[in-house]
Amino acid sequence: MEKEEVGESNSASNLLKNPKRNVVAAAGDENLKEIFGQIKASKNPTVINYGASWCGVCSQILPAFCEFSTKFPKLSFVYADIDECPDTTQHIRYTPTFHFYRDGDRVDEMFGAGEDRLHDRLWLHS
Repeated sequence: MEKEEVGESNSASNLLKNPKRNVVAAAGDENLKEIFGQIKASKNPTVINYGASWCGVCSQILPAFCEFSTKFPKLSFVYADIDECPDTTQHIRYTPTFHFYRDGDRVDEMFGAGEDRLHDRLWLHS
């Protein structure tokens, strides 16, 4: 996997806005509720990365999460910052937390980071 330059280009907003990536960022509680509705309706396999801008581990795994979005095109990738979606993410106790959905239902979760662990889970659910 290519490592990106550290600095501005590696910020969460820049990573998530990159047109080469297939990641949707929730823009608040209402938007995240809409995304949940789309997950239920479309039944596409989806992974949601719950993170926080202040979380060092979240910042370390986000570039890999974004890169994996291009390697697993059958999966939909969503990033939700717990501070931007406080009502919808109040059940999240650890960051990062990854939830995996299949046929509209949550079928798996992963706590913490680790590129190899995340890659294996994505492979399993793609």
